[in-house]
Amino acid sequence: MADPIRDQQGPALDAPVDSPDDRASTAPMVGLSGRALALGYLVVITAGLALAARVPIPPNHAWGEAATALGIIGLAMMALQFFSSGRFRGLSGRIGIDRSIAFHRWAARILLIAVILHPLLYTVPTFLADPARGFDRLGMMFLGERARTGLIAWLAIIAIVVLAVLRDRVRLPYEAWRGLHAALGALAVGFGVAHALAVGTYATASSMQVYWYALAALALSSLVVVHLWRGLSFRRDPWRLVSNIEKARGLWELTFHRVDGRPFPYRAGQFVWLATAPRRQSLFDHPFSIASSPRERDLRLIIKEAGDYTNRIGDLAPDTLAGIDGPHGAFTADDAEADAILLLAGGVGIAPIMGLLRDFARAGENRPIRVIVAAGSADRLAGREEIEGMRAHLDLKVWFVLDDPPADWDGESGIVDAALLTRALDGLNPARTLSMACGPTAFMTSTADTLLDLGLAPHNVHYERFDYAEGALSRLDIAQRWRFRALGAALLVGTLAFALRS
Repeated sequence: MADPIRDQQGPALDAPVDSPDDRASTAPMVGLSGRALALGYLVVITAGLALAARVPIPPNHAWGEAATALGIIGLAMMALQFFSSGRFRGLSGRIGIDRSIAFHRWAARILLIAVILHPLLYTVPTFLADPARGFDRLGMMFLGERARTGLIAWLAIIAIVVLAVLRDRVRLPYEAWRGLHAALGALAVGFGVAHALAVGTYATASSMQVYWYALAALALSSLVVVHLWRGLSFRRDPWRLVSNIEKARGLWELTFHRVDGRPFPYRAGQFVWLATAPRRQSLFDHPFSIASSPRERDLRLIIKEAGDYTNRIGDLAPDTLAGIDGPHGAFTADDAEADAILLLAGGVGIAPIMGLLRDFARAGENRPIRVIVAAGSADRLAGREEIEGMRAHLDLKVWFVLDDPPADWDGESGIVDAALLTRALDGLNPARTLSMACGPTAFMTSTADTLLDLGLAPHNVHYERFDYAEGALSRLDIAQRWRFRALGAALLVGTLAFALRS
C-alpha cells in the first residue's frame, strides 16, 4: 500500500475557495437534451425512408415495401449505435451515462427485430401462395451470391446482440468483449451498406447512395475517434499515479496528477475513462467516477476490486502512467432551485458521492445536506471519518448503514428503507429536495421509488449506473421505457406509411 503524498491531495477544507482559478476548474455542461436527441434520431432514420420514397420507382407489394423500410431503419439504427454508447459528450453530456446505456440497449433490440424481419417479409406473399416455393425463395435469399454481403451483416448484428445478452454467461474478458463488439459493429455497417448499395431497390438514386455512404463514414469515424484519436491522446497527454490507498477492504483511492500540470475542468460527480500502463490504449480503458472536487489540483478515483482489470487495481504502484478521457456524465448537483440535497451511496457508489461532498465542503455549500452510506460490513465502509469531519463545514447529517454490523456497531443496520429515508428527509421540503444515488442497481431503484412515494419530484431523483445488464427497474426507468416505446411507435408508423404508400 502506498503512503499518501499529502501535498498532492488538493487544498485543505478551510482553504479559500471560489478563487478565479477554482472557478476555472469547473467544466461547462455540454450535450443535447433528451428531446433534441430523440428528434435528431428520428430525423436521421426517417430521412432514409423519405429519400427512398422520392425515388421514381413504382412501389412493390406492401410486404416487400415493409421489408425495405425495415432494412433501411435497421441499418440506420445500427450506424447510430456507435454514437449512443455515452462516449461523445457533445451528444449525451446532458442526459448522462444511465440514459445513454438504457437507450443503446433498447435500440439494439429494436434494430435486431427489424433486421431479422427484413429478409423474411419479402417472402410472405410467396409463402401465402405456396409454402414450398416460399422456403425455396427464402433459401435463395440467404444462400445466393447477391445476398452474401447482406447475410454477413445480418449474422454480425445477431451476434452483437446475442453476445451482449450472454456476456456474463460466456465470461469473455471485458477488453475482448469490447473489441469484438466494435469489430462486429464495423462489419455489420460495412457489409450492410455494401448490401444496400448492391441490391437495394432504391439504391440507384444518388440521394440514397449519399445517405448510406454518409452513415457508414460517420459510424466508422466514431471508431477512429474512440480507439485511435483518443488512444493517441493518452500518449500525448499522460497522467501519473501519485498514490494508491486502500480506503476499505477492496476499495482503493487512486490519485492522478496531470504530467503537464494543466487544469482538468470537470464537474463534481462526473466520471472518466481510465487506462493504465502497460496497456495505455483506449481499447483497455474503463469508466470510473471521480471522487475529488474540481477545486483540487489532482484527480481522485475510488475503484472496487471487482473485475478482470480492477482485481489488480491495488497492485498499481506510484509513478504508473495513465491515460484519462473525460469528463463524462451528468451526475452533477447543478439544480440551483433545490433547497436541500440528499446523497445516497451503496458500496463503491461512494466514489461520486465523495466527489460531491468534497466539492460542497470546498465551495462552502450552505444548503442542508443529508447523506446515507450503505455497505455490507464495517471493513467495506469507506470515508466515514472524512465525511464526519465535514460537519464543521457543512449543514450535514449522515447515517452509515451496514448489512452485517459487528456487535459494537453504533450506526444503522439492515437496508435503506422508507423509515430511514423519512428520517433523512425530516425538516426538509421533499418537493424541493435533490436526491442523488449511486451503488448497486437494486439499491438505486428501490430508493428512487421510495423517494417518489415520499414526495420528491421525479426530475429531482437521480442515479447513475455503468452496467449494460438491465437489472431492477424503478418507476423512473419504466417511464423512460414508455418514452423509448413512443420513439419505436414513430418508427413503426414510418414503416407502415412507407409500405402502404401508393
